[in-house]
Amino acid sequence: CYTGNTWNAALCPDDVTCAANCVLDCAAYSSTYGVTTSGSTLKIDFVTQSSGTNVGSRLYLLENTNTYQLLQLKNQEFTFDVNVANLPCGLNGALYLSEMPANGAASATNTAGAAYGTGYCDSQCPQDLKYINGAANVQGWVADSNSANSGTGMYGACCNEMDI
Repeated sequence: CYTGNTWNAALCPDDVTCAANCVLDCAAYSSTYGVTTSGSTLKIDFVTQSSGTNVGSRLYLLENTNTYQLLQLKNQEFTFDVNVANLPCGLNGALYLSEMPANGAASATNTAGAAYGTGYCDSQCPQDLKYINGAANVQGWVADSNSANSGTGMYGACCNEMDI
């Protein structure tokens, strides 16, 4: 349905038809996104070379298989450690909380839900998301001339965000 930075026009003539014709696949976290763990340590590479090149990634906390962990921070302490010793000059190692739906926007047209990382939104209203609220972001899609893997559609996914 989506290859490189373009949608398959036969399978994806519009947002709803595309969502009906296409399904999300499991992510290869290590080889595609550079995400590895060792004990209680989580490591995320900014650039990962595999069959293609991936730049950047996002990770979400799950409460269980189908639900994002909702953090209730009022009158609570939130602590974390970040090793930025190898973070190159000019890069931002960001940690932020987004007001995403706990079920990952699961619906009749989005059966993937939180288990597959759907439902993402933030306060920048990103338009480069492939799927928003159970529909493909096909309408008005423009492939990014500077990236072999991304583009922008007509719609953005907006919600509140708190930068930590």
